[in-house]
Amino acid sequence: MNIPSELKYTKDHEWVKVEGDQITVGITDFAQSELGDIVYVEVETLDETLEADEVFGTVEAVKTVSDLFLPVSGEIVSFNEDLEDEPEKVNTDPYGDGWMVKVKVSDASQLDNLLSADDYKALIGA
Repeated sequence: MNIPSELKYTKDHEWVKVEGDQITVGITDFAQSELGDIVYVEVETLDETLEADEVFGTVEAVKTVSDLFLPVSGEIVSFNEDLEDEPEKVNTDPYGDGWMVKVKVSDASQLDNLLSADDYKALIGA
């Protein structure tokens, strides 16, 4: 199970890479393995400002559809459009080419509420 130590995590199995006042968000290796083959990623919140824990999109796998929750409040400034044609990138490279959105953070103090890699490992029993 790949859980990069430089990232932050949520209890909903999203990962967060902090880059100044912007974050990149995707789903974890654990989440993609639990979902199975991902066939569709939908994000209709581009250019919208959402609160922490609001749904910013969905990921559809062969077996199920799961909501994607925004880890911190902010504006969705970018969507990984490559996922429209190649949603399987979420399975093959969840922390790289499988990223989902970039967010301009409204309240940086919310980043302190995210899980460390060790905390996330404990959550999933890894």
